[in-house]
Amino acid sequence: MCVIRAITGKQQTTRMKISIITATYNSAATIADTINSVLSQDYSDIEYLVIDGGSSDATIEIVKANAPKFGGRLRWISENDHGIYDAMNKGIRMATGDIVGILNSDDYYTSNDVLSTYANAFKTSKVDAVYGDIHFIRDGQPHKVARYYSSKIFRPTLLRFGFMPAHPSFYVRRSVYEQAGFYSLDYKIGADFEMMVRLFRKYRISYKYIQKDMVTMRMGGASTSGVGSHKLLLKEDARACRENRIYSNTFLISLKYFYKIFEFKI
Repeated sequence: MCVIRAITGKQQTTRMKISIITATYNSAATIADTINSVLSQDYSDIEYLVIDGGSSDATIEIVKANAPKFGGRLRWISENDHGIYDAMNKGIRMATGDIVGILNSDDYYTSNDVLSTYANAFKTSKVDAVYGDIHFIRDGQPHKVARYYSSKIFRPTLLRFGFMPAHPSFYVRRSVYEQAGFYSLDYKIGADFEMMVRLFRKYRISYKYIQKDMVTMRMGGASTSGVGSHKLLLKEDARACRENRIYSNTFLISLKYFYKIFEFKI
């Protein structure tokens, strides 16, 4: 078992740069909303990393057009990759911030004080990670909550049942990735859960939950759409537990769906 200890003292209080990573691929329809939500934040000590997988639409043109607004704080690359987790790993390797977070290319921050909330939490505590809540919307209904994902109930003991903090709300010290490693490319849609299992189980990271809606997500992501995706996710989540020495199986993990029914809003 490895235990990660947060960096404290002067390093923690004098500087708190946040690296935001957005992985894109043919995201022209939504990337402007994502970029604008970063620009609207009231916290300025950031770097924004856009990792594009070689888009054939106008994604990169939109990124280029908005880059000057960041005053040198936006960096981007566009090249073929091996999927979203490979892109996330590239972003983590490029990151120079003290804190690293992921903002998907079809998501956006729910309010303009999200990053300052994270910064204050890390500055005033010794934890390795901070997370909160997120909500989902349907196309054409941006102001109506279709599903609210609260991370409040999460405890590491619930990993065996497939529960984890809302991944888009999960911000972690870069030093944690340096010690624990990157997202596994052996998983198709469950590498974010495997990362959580690894961090909480193997590395015993410390954490803090903030009861705040951090990110707005559009319905229809790879891990939330279709019966086939859910079956694959069950298998990969069970595998992640097994590989990190947590007893679980697809039946135990499927029980979480009874709880998640209550997240949806009619």
